[in-house]
Amino acid sequence: MLLCVTASHKTASFDLLERLSRTPDDVASTLVELAPCVQGAVVLATCNRFEAYVELDEPVTAAGAIGVEAVLEAVESATGVAANELDGAYAVHAGRRVAEHLFSVASGLESVVSGEGEIAGQVRRALKSARKDGTTSPELERLFQRASQAQRKVKNVTALGRAGRSLVRLALELADSRIADWSAERVLLVGTGAYAAVTLATLRERGAQNISVYSPSGRAEVFAAKHGIRPVAESDYARIAARSSLLITCTTATEPVLGLEQLQRPVGLAAAGCPVGASTGSAAHSQLVVDLGMPRNVDPAIASLEGVALLDLETIRLHAPLEELQATDAARSVVREAADTFHVVGSRQSVTPSVVALRSHIFSLLDTEIARARARGDEDGKVEQALRHLTGVLLHTPTARAHELAASGRADDFTAALGTLYGIEPEQPDATASASA
Repeated sequence: MLLCVTASHKTASFDLLERLSRTPDDVASTLVELAPCVQGAVVLATCNRFEAYVELDEPVTAAGAIGVEAVLEAVESATGVAANELDGAYAVHAGRRVAEHLFSVASGLESVVSGEGEIAGQVRRALKSARKDGTTSPELERLFQRASQAQRKVKNVTALGRAGRSLVRLALELADSRIADWSAERVLLVGTGAYAAVTLATLRERGAQNISVYSPSGRAEVFAAKHGIRPVAESDYARIAARSSLLITCTTATEPVLGLEQLQRPVGLAAAGCPVGASTGSAAHSQLVVDLGMPRNVDPAIASLEGVALLDLETIRLHAPLEELQATDAARSVVREAADTFHVVGSRQSVTPSVVALRSHIFSLLDTEIARARARGDEDGKVEQALRHLTGVLLHTPTARAHELAASGRADDFTAALGTLYGIEPEQPDATASASA
């Protein structure tokens, strides 16, 4: 059984999501170790959501409660966020609802900015991380692979992919009201990951030219050389930060990388041309700091500095024009259809071992009877032909019925009937083969 426990911008505070995102890497492995009933776990942690996808082998009636309890215990163990702090801040999806939820998430339908593109890559990386840690399972593999397929179809056949805007783009749109001429801005980009590349491209679309990059992890020179901008050394970071009019942070650091120590002006800096509004009295020279990090990259205390404005993810979320960016009916329809297909295919796969076991049993009996017929003189093969035809007719109805039962969630009924009537115990499929199916 599949289960999803999700805390997102729709259910949890920004502060809680930030705490959950600080140390998400250990949640899946902790969950698998803590609960024997957990067959696999994949954790998706982004700037606006924290989700645990779990495959359980418990009976359906008990799986929900057991799975949620296991997830909360693993979260507390790995992140330090106690279960009681999560009360009312998460939602639970179980069974066939899990696929539709993940497919919606991967397609950007559940994002702050509906249709934003970054989430698709984050979903793929979540599966890759689970593979690396050995916490995925055949059904979770299939779930996340189909989520990527659904996302691509939404992008290709609906207007959502063409109209969707990223958080980066929305943040810069919100910054637009403070910036008269993007080409005149002194921009400092803090971070060198995939998000930084998206940010840089979006800055250039708006006309920004004077762009420098600083990397807390020491990758500024490589990133700068690749993208044709200026690298900032550690020794120059505070000086360049103080002189920049627009600072954008987008690192994966778990602690703030920009704070008072970088932005507070040394004595005499104003005379040297510091852009901070407090030194000149001009609002046109104020600093705008955009924090796209989760956890926060910027110490919120900088907002208390005169002439410094802070735009963080919480602010962006509050200003997102959701009514304008609601997912189209076509996108939702694609997701529902993909989720239904996932469920039907999974159900058929779940009953396949039982169908194979039945057919193997019947064909074994058929081979025995054919051998007897030949021993009795069936030289022209007419008896064999009749027996094979009868076998095909007899197997058709139970095979079709097996698939009908599976589609309605009753595959176990068919398996139980085989055990009762024939004493057949179907073999379980190989995990590797299941994952690639």
